[in-house]
Amino acid sequence: MALSTGIFSTFLCVKTAPLRSSPSLSLSPHPANLRMVRVVTSATAASSEPSATKTREPRGIMKPRPVSPEMQDVVGESVIPRTQALKRIWAYIKEHDLQDPQDKKVIICDEKLKKIFAGKDRVGFLEIAKLIGPHFL
Repeated sequence: MALSTGIFSTFLCVKTAPLRSSPSLSLSPHPANLRMVRVVTSATAASSEPSATKTREPRGIMKPRPVSPEMQDVVGESVIPRTQALKRIWAYIKEHDLQDPQDKKVIICDEKLKKIFAGKDRVGFLEIAKLIGPHFL
C-alpha cells in the first residue's frame, strides 16, 4: 500500500529590476514587481510487500572473508569481516594492556601481534588497518 501526500507552498518572488542608474530606483518591493509561485512537493512511502524488503548481501569491508592462521589466533575465527577483525584486535590489545602508557596511540606488540604486524615491536594505531590487509585471503 503506497501513501502519497501533496504539499502546496506559496512563495512571494520579487522580479529583479533592470540594471540602470536611476535616482528614482527604490529598494522596497512594489506590488507590480511581486508574483506568486506555487510549488508542489509530494512524498511516497515505500510499499510493504515482502519482495520489496529483500536484505542486501554484505559488500566491501563488511563482507566476511577467510583470514590467515596468524590472524585466526588473535580474532578467533577463520572467516570474519574486516570491521569485526579490527574490533577484535582492539579488544585483544586492551585485554592484554598492550598500549604504551605514555602514548596511547602506540601499540606494543606481543608475539601474536608481531605475526600480524609484519614483525614490528611497536605499531601506531593508524597503521593497524593497513597491516592487517595481507592477512585477508
